[in-house]
Amino acid sequence: MDEADFTDFVTHRAAALLRTAYLLCGGDRGAAQDLLQDVLERAYPRWRRIKGRPEPYLRAALANAAANRWRNRSRRVSEVPLIDEAPPARPGPEQQVVEEDRVVRALRTLPPRMRAVLVLRFFDDMAEAEIAKALRCSTGTVKSQTSRGLARLRELLDDDLPAPVHERTTT
Repeated sequence: MDEADFTDFVTHRAAALLRTAYLLCGGDRGAAQDLLQDVLERAYPRWRRIKGRPEPYLRAALANAAANRWRNRSRRVSEVPLIDEAPPARPGPEQQVVEEDRVVRALRTLPPRMRAVLVLRFFDDMAEAEIAKALRCSTGTVKSQTSRGLARLRELLDDDLPAPVHERTTT
């Protein structure tokens, strides 16, 4: 085992992998950190086999682990969320921050598999065939999940937009 090689990879790529995990976890930073840590722990013993192309392997592992986490979580009846609503939008004047928050909130509402397809396709810029292989599904499934996911995101994001000034009613 080349521990230094693994440590070097994690040092340089953990931030990018954490961003992917963050999106896969619907904007829950704590869950994203846990998810990434779990995936890296499982990858360490396999490092010799995956070190030639670790990033696609780890991104696929993140997507699958995120889907499994939500599946397993839904089976647990006794778990009670600590907060009833989504956290408030991050403050700040930057429009980009507001837009990113809106997208993360919209992603959070999608089913885990659909969210994984969209994150891997558009955030990680993976090809449809790579996503299909990573998620163990057909390319057609990736295409249909992409289409449905984008349509749903458009609906959600369009619903969040304020009404144009001429459509607002004054009281």
